[in-house]
Amino acid sequence: MSASFSGELWNGITDIYEAILGHPFLAGMTDGSLAADAFTFYVIQDALFLRRYAQALAEVASHAPDAAQTEMFARHAAGIVAVEMSLHDTLLGDLEIDPAAVDATEEAPTTLAYCSYLLAATRGGSYAEGVGTVLPCYWIYAEVGKYLLGRGSPNPRYQKWIDTYGGDEFDAEVRDVIAVADTLGPGLAVAERERTHRNFRATSRYEWMFWEMGFRQETWPV
Repeated sequence: MSASFSGELWNGITDIYEAILGHPFLAGMTDGSLAADAFTFYVIQDALFLRRYAQALAEVASHAPDAAQTEMFARHAAGIVAVEMSLHDTLLGDLEIDPAAVDATEEAPTTLAYCSYLLAATRGGSYAEGVGTVLPCYWIYAEVGKYLLGRGSPNPRYQKWIDTYGGDEFDAEVRDVIAVADTLGPGLAVAERERTHRNFRATSRYEWMFWEMGFRQETWPV
C-alpha cells in the first residue's frame, strides 16, 4: 500500500486506527456490554453528522475535474440520505426514539467540530484536499466494519450496524474513492500534498473522537 498515494495517507494514521480498534465503544459492541443509552446517543449524533457529511460530499462533487467523478460523489451523497439514513431510522425505531426528535437534538461538541471542519475544508480547499478530508469516514468505517464482522455481536442492534458497514456494497464504494485518491497523488505539488495529508489525519482523529463522544455521551461543559 505504501507505494500508492492512498497507502501513503493510510500509513500516516496507523496509530489513530489502532487506537480506534482498541476503543471501548467498539469492544462493547462486539461483546454486547456497550450501554444502550451510549449507543442511542451515538446513533442520534451520527444521524445529525450524516446530513452534514452528505453536504461535504456534494461540495467535493462540485470540485471534481470530470463528469464521472462528479456523478460518483453526488451519488454517494444521495446514497447517504437514502440508505444510511434508512438504517438510522430503523435503529431509532428499535430504540423507541421518534425520528422527529433528532431534529430537536443539539449537536454535541465533537459532532459540531467535525462537521465544521468537513465543510470548511471541502468548501475552501482543492479537489484533492476535499477527497482527503472525506476519505477517512469512508475508509475507517469500512475497515472497522470488516474487523467487527469477524467478531460479531450478541446484540441484534449492534450486529445490524456491523453488517451495514462490514458489507461488500459499502466496501465497493470505499474502493472507488480510494482509487480516485490514487489518481490524484502523482499530480500534487508539495504544499497541496501536505494539506491533503493534514486533512486526512485531522478527520481520522475526529473519527476516534466521535466514538469517544458516544461512549461518554458528551455534553457542552457550559
